[in-house]
Amino acid sequence: MCGIMGYAGDKEAADIIIDGLENLEYRGYDSAGLAVNDNGDIKTAKTVGSPSGLRPTASGIKGRVGIGHTRWATHGAASLENAHPHASVSGMFSVVHNGIIENYEELRSGLEAQGVVFRSETDTEVIAHLLEKHYKGDLKGAVREVLPLLSGSYALGILCEDYPDVIVCAKLSSPLFAGTVGECGYLASDVSVLSGRCTRIYRLNDGEIGFLKAGSFKVFDSDGCRLRKTEIKIRSLSMDADRAGYRHYMLKEIYEQPAAVRRTLAGIISGEHRIKPGFLKMSDREIKGINKVRFVACGSAYHVGLVGAYVTERLFKRSSEACIASEFRYMHPCMDESTLVVIISQSGETADTLAAMRLAQSEGVKVVSIVNVESSTIAMESDKLIMTRADREIAVATTKAYSAQLAAVYALVIYLAERSGELDKREAARLLRGLMEIPDKQERILSSGFDYSSVTDRLISSGYVCFIGRGLDYCSALEASLKLKEVSYIRCEAYAAGELKHGTISLVDKNSLIIALGCCSGLRAKTLANVKETQARGAGVIYITGGDDDDAYENVIRIPRCEDIFYPLLEIIPMQLSAYHTALKLGREIDKPRNLAKSVTVE
Repeated sequence: MCGIMGYAGDKEAADIIIDGLENLEYRGYDSAGLAVNDNGDIKTAKTVGSPSGLRPTASGIKGRVGIGHTRWATHGAASLENAHPHASVSGMFSVVHNGIIENYEELRSGLEAQGVVFRSETDTEVIAHLLEKHYKGDLKGAVREVLPLLSGSYALGILCEDYPDVIVCAKLSSPLFAGTVGECGYLASDVSVLSGRCTRIYRLNDGEIGFLKAGSFKVFDSDGCRLRKTEIKIRSLSMDADRAGYRHYMLKEIYEQPAAVRRTLAGIISGEHRIKPGFLKMSDREIKGINKVRFVACGSAYHVGLVGAYVTERLFKRSSEACIASEFRYMHPCMDESTLVVIISQSGETADTLAAMRLAQSEGVKVVSIVNVESSTIAMESDKLIMTRADREIAVATTKAYSAQLAAVYALVIYLAERSGELDKREAARLLRGLMEIPDKQERILSSGFDYSSVTDRLISSGYVCFIGRGLDYCSALEASLKLKEVSYIRCEAYAAGELKHGTISLVDKNSLIIALGCCSGLRAKTLANVKETQARGAGVIYITGGDDDDAYENVIRIPRCEDIFYPLLEIIPMQLSAYHTALKLGREIDKPRNLAKSVTVE
């Protein structure tokens, strides 16, 4: 959500900043802007829409130190006035900001009472005005005075006319990185932007203040004392801007799922179908002492957690539930040393998920984190970490990262079940073997040549679309519904099939389309009974099955057979493809759906 890019070096800054902002588009945006300090004269350019729109407006801006931003609206509409950077009254300071200043109304009222006139509706503008108010010629001192006044979250890039060679940066609960190479320094909110540019990369921690110049980066604590920063080591993160012949990143990433699952499992499971030694480093005593498991996540990762909860009850035989991270803290959850909390986040920066993890850690419970970015906050703060190996996912609607998370959750639960004695070694090895076979079956689905045109036609023409399923099929139905909503903007929902009679069936008529997931063998007959109830009311049906059902429906999508618990890794693929082809037919912006951001770094 939002992106920051900064540059200080021996080249013109504007083009470098715009290139970086374009690489951050996948994080979500509705406007963009940049500011360049040209020897004490800060010049600004803004645009509504893509950062590429900055190129004509910034063509005449010269200078070798600058900051840029892609905005995802929180306070105020998408407009030039609300786009970052924001300037102080005299123009002495220019600020870009990711996050939310929760007490900005109080701060704004105080500044307005002193005669400050605001030009935007944003919370960010108060920071620029506060910096000018507290500035007495000492830049570090002004920043140190202003930061304690801010409540909420922030990642900041700051220019000051009196310091034409420096970018000041600071963060609290929002990611920010700096990197250097030769005589160039870079600032970014996403480490992947720096990976291919910098030889040294540093992570700014909460409460630290950084001073970035050409080829140097100095960091101070909140008391103004110099800190010695250690470089972070990360895997190579190619920006992977090539769609490799695919029309959209989403389609490319759908087809990359088998490889993502293979890579993830290869890091966990040995060739003998055993969990590799040292996995999580939990003792048998610790595992046997667990009596409750909570999976905590947001969005698609929450649906992964739902699968984890079902499978945990079945294999590990412990009470388990999935919790939406944004609600977790406000549930006042009952946790103790016998509770295991599993945190799931693709980016490792999801604000609500990070807050939930910190709450669990403060309660002294066992925490395992599953993330895809090893340099992320959640990864850095986790004692027990499972890395997914989906590589960089560019499309906002997750596909391959979702499947990689599922694979990691299955491996984790099988590991817990075996180590606790709930599964014997032979059964655990059989399940792991079946899990390792899933990528081959995913490839069979992807290469089947199924024609989705009739499915997309029905989705577009239906007045009401409802995904149904039971058990693990219901978990997949939720994710399938989310995918369709995200990229096609079709209003739809998902229900546990047995819940239809408890109110929802009143919506079903001849203009309805029911997408029934009936892969899990033990529940298939019950799901089909619910399907017939909808047919009796005139609804059309699309049926996804791993069986040999002969019932005549408008469309039947058959997927390869597998162990019942692994069907979510297979049945979601035709649903992802259905959503993609529907969005394509409707002319949607598939890789960057409206109003959505790849990583939600504010609460």
